[in-house]
Amino acid sequence: MRVHALKLKLQIVCGDSYAIGPGKADVLEAIDREGSISAAGRALGMSYRRTWLLVDEMNCCFVNRLVETRAGGGDGRGAHLTEDGRLALAAFRELEAQAAALVDAPAYQRLLGRIRVAPDRTKRTG
Repeated sequence: MRVHALKLKLQIVCGDSYAIGPGKADVLEAIDREGSISAAGRALGMSYRRTWLLVDEMNCCFVNRLVETRAGGGDGRGAHLTEDGRLALAAFRELEAQAAALVDAPAYQRLLGRIRVAPDRTKRTG
């Protein structure tokens, strides 16, 4: 039985940075759910600093900020997605879904028939 998997990782490039990819989309979802960068980081098993750096990079890459923050605790504090943040997240997730549909593409099926289940290390070049 042949077992293969198509794994695509969509990343949108912005200069020498990534504006958004799967991890950053997860950060946006966590911020939307948790209401703060620190809580989003905890939920994803990331440090606050790492989470903040990802948010900062997204905000620098997009024309309009995706995440807005307000310092302190209490009502209205923490972080939230802007309208552009919600639109960017939805568009990225839509692209991921479209990419996942490639497993049904004839080209993928043709390619599968030519790939081994595991590498044959006896066929090394050189």
